[in-house]
Amino acid sequence: MNTKFVFSKEFFKDVWSLTKAYFTSEEKKRAWGLFIAIIVLTLAIVYILVQLNHWYNSFYSALQAYDASKIYSELFHFSWLAAIYIALAVYAYYLRQKLILHWREWLTKRFIDEWLAHKTYYNLQMFGTDTDNPDQRISEDVKLFVNMTLNLFLDFLKSVTTLVSFVAILYNLSGTLEFNFLGKHWVIDGYLFWAALLYSIAGTWVTHIVGKKLVELNYVQQRYEADFRFSMIRMREAAESVAFYNGEERESLVFKDRFGKLLKNFWKLVNKQKELILLGSGYGQIAIIFPFVVAMSRYLNKEFTLGGLMQVNSAFSRVQESLSFFVDAYSTIAEWQSVVMRLSLFGKHMGSITKDMEDYHVESVTGTVVAAEGLNVTLPGGSVLLEDVYFTLSSGTNVLIKGPSGCGKSTLLRAISGIWPYTNGKITLPPRESIMFIPQKPYLPLGTLREVLTYPGADAEDDTIRLMMERCCIAYLGDKLDEVADWSHVLSVGEQQRVAFARALLIQPQWLFLDEATSALDEDTEKIMYTNLGDYLPQTTVISVGHRSTLSVFHRAVLVIRDRKCFLE
Repeated sequence: MNTKFVFSKEFFKDVWSLTKAYFTSEEKKRAWGLFIAIIVLTLAIVYILVQLNHWYNSFYSALQAYDASKIYSELFHFSWLAAIYIALAVYAYYLRQKLILHWREWLTKRFIDEWLAHKTYYNLQMFGTDTDNPDQRISEDVKLFVNMTLNLFLDFLKSVTTLVSFVAILYNLSGTLEFNFLGKHWVIDGYLFWAALLYSIAGTWVTHIVGKKLVELNYVQQRYEADFRFSMIRMREAAESVAFYNGEERESLVFKDRFGKLLKNFWKLVNKQKELILLGSGYGQIAIIFPFVVAMSRYLNKEFTLGGLMQVNSAFSRVQESLSFFVDAYSTIAEWQSVVMRLSLFGKHMGSITKDMEDYHVESVTGTVVAAEGLNVTLPGGSVLLEDVYFTLSSGTNVLIKGPSGCGKSTLLRAISGIWPYTNGKITLPPRESIMFIPQKPYLPLGTLREVLTYPGADAEDDTIRLMMERCCIAYLGDKLDEVADWSHVLSVGEQQRVAFARALLIQPQWLFLDEATSALDEDTEKIMYTNLGDYLPQTTVISVGHRSTLSVFHRAVLVIRDRKCFLE
């Protein structure tokens, strides 16, 4: 990965790809309307700046001549120029922020859709080792990209139009500089413009030499910040396990190690920014007096008035500021480049995950049974887990999947559900809406307990919900249906598994797949859960993965995995 500050063709291709998507989307009319309006306001602001430059000459010339009438007239002139400038600046800012908001909203939704589509979030988590912290990329990097891309472009546009507008003014005001050097007589037309150009080129070159490492430092800093935050989030999610293991000291070492890397890189950033601030401050302060120094001889020779000198100073400053765009924006550009790299790599990783899956193909058929024909399941490294598997599970026959640990029982369920990408063969399944999978650790979304019990969208009355809670031995939670909490931390794993069974009773699927869904329950409670399935879901076919012999009584057939094969008994 290249993290050097280089405007390569690949970099601009990435910027264009991220930008073009929005401006050619279904929102293109609004996007282009706002964008063109902002450009028009920006050009209007530059025009007012040109008028203010002419005002400098008139006003200061009137001051020099003690012309009271002209002075007051120019003050009134300045008042309405300033009023127009303020109005243009306010609406330019408002429309800019409006475009940023709409652009960010659209791009964020696009990344969310792409991340969730085809189980990409799962595949990245399980197999995408090169992608770190997708949450930060979607929430933070999208915001930074939109802000920086639009602001940098508009600031660059303003610099270019300002340069074009003022360069002729400065060139004409400069006159001719004549001097003798190295035995020759030199004549330079528009010497103030050339002085501004050389001054800006020198400042840009020195700034680049000093700050070229900022891209890499910003890129690494964003990753360290995300890693540090993620380590604490992960600790919070596993708080009970850490507490049981007395793992606080080990977790502390992990936190401090990641925070130490963050601080170390941050201080490198601070030192580099310090150098840039020192350079920029010196560059800016010298720029205040530089036009007076180079123009003073002509003023003292009375080649122009005080107003002409102030106009020269204003024009010189505008030209110098325009030419110094990269000096002033260098730190922002460096951060922008690192943001573009992170977003584009995130998109490419999502694309590559999808492309990697093209080598695997599952022929999905909708039917009335669950069947596999010539099914081959491999691990990401290519190792064969299940080979040439054939079986047919009929409706109404509960099946227990058994086999030694690591033989592929849970992976077989993932392959059947379609979330295990390294699968070839043919799978027949009933309609998806008639199927439900319950993993060993159920997912409990944020929200009320009612929303948890009916996830992802069961429609049930409160009385029915409470009845199923009672049947699943969690009736004591009945008064908390409207309570909002992080239930995955409030409830024990055993309680979560009972919630999952209550959810199944409410959803009433035709086919229910259980992946060691009672592993945290005692045998008596396990018996109650399976009995509930028989009593309340008599038409539901249950397919379970489990190790306990007590499960056999609830299943009429056994699918044994042995030597990478499946045998139905």
